[in-house]
Amino acid sequence: GMAGGLEPDLAALRDLSGPAALSVLLALVAVAVTFLIWRFVQGRRSSRKAVLLLGLCDAGKTLLFARLVSGKYRDTQTSITDSSATYRLSRDKSTNVTLIDLPGHESLRLQFLERFKAAARAIVFVVDSVAFQREVKDVAEFLYQVLVDGTVLRHAPALLIACNKQDVTMAKSAKLIQQQLEKELNTLRVTRSAAPTTLDSSGGPAQLGKKGKDFDFSQLPMKVEFVECSARGSKGEEGDADLEGLEKWLMKVA
Repeated sequence: GMAGGLEPDLAALRDLSGPAALSVLLALVAVAVTFLIWRFVQGRRSSRKAVLLLGLCDAGKTLLFARLVSGKYRDTQTSITDSSATYRLSRDKSTNVTLIDLPGHESLRLQFLERFKAAARAIVFVVDSVAFQREVKDVAEFLYQVLVDGTVLRHAPALLIACNKQDVTMAKSAKLIQQQLEKELNTLRVTRSAAPTTLDSSGGPAQLGKKGKDFDFSQLPMKVEFVECSARGSKGEEGDADLEGLEKWLMKVA
């Protein structure tokens, strides 16, 4: 009885010889390959545990780093090397990322980015919201160099523009900072594409955003968000920092 029950199945399999069997086999191979690629990408992503803190000198990166890691205020000076520490995202201590604070000094920042960019799961680009109007060109210049980097484009780490020093009355809003940066990056893109210096892996100049359209952050391969924060906090050294938006974002990208 058993063999009789299998007869139709065996007949169906015999009918599958030739082109039909080949297409089934190819479909199975495609599924297996897709799965392996997915595992590889996930593996690569999970090996990228670093959140890089970038920005110009005096943007407040090191104080932000100290506040996130220890919760405490401390006096900082301009960093000339990187600092790294584990940042625990949850009470159970199982979820953590490595925060790396990179020097903002013009002569150092690109070599440190070069060293750590392949490990970046996410990037926090810290902006001094008080000095922004004065520094907008320098901020955009550095951000541009980050955004056209071949490794950054390929890995597309989540990017947060942290508009720091919001405790100061003169601070510019995240909305204004976003608009000004988009305008400035658009100008840079036009002048740079006329003189291509950055090359991506295909050998051509890396193009920022979409050709023929004014630049905006939604055109980038990575998700870009803006938050307002204050590493000092409104009460300065005695009070807590205002980092709620930043901490929520870190939870999301971990």
